[in-house]
Amino acid sequence: MSGSVDDGDKDVYDDINITPMLDLAYVLMVIFIIMCTATVQGIKVNLPKASQAPALAKPQTKAITITADGTIFLDTFPVTMPQLESLLRQYKGANPNLPVIIKADSGIAYQKVVDVLDLVGRLDITQLGLVTQRIVK
Repeated sequence: MSGSVDDGDKDVYDDINITPMLDLAYVLMVIFIIMCTATVQGIKVNLPKASQAPALAKPQTKAITITADGTIFLDTFPVTMPQLESLLRQYKGANPNLPVIIKADSGIAYQKVVDVLDLVGRLDITQLGLVTQRIVK
């Protein structure tokens, strides 16, 4: 018969090779671990001391950080004063009750903080907080 099937060409698999599935699981686990540990921790600054612990910032809160060398960050991105004004104006347009916190290194010139406070006041942002460290006794 010309149309017959050769029984030697048929292979029966009694078990499933799970090695590729385990390889995929390990790769996904490694990616998950890397993504979880690579989250942004923020910009480190030497905060001034305060006797009371401030309230925790809400997720929609925008953080303005001024480092010891005078660099200004909005959340974790370095910005200039005009860029900061533009971005805060956009966020204020989207959320009229935009809460803003300011974290400034205790060793910077006071004028930098005053400039940022003046900018926030011009934009009519009324929910404002200054981040400090709690004095440990």
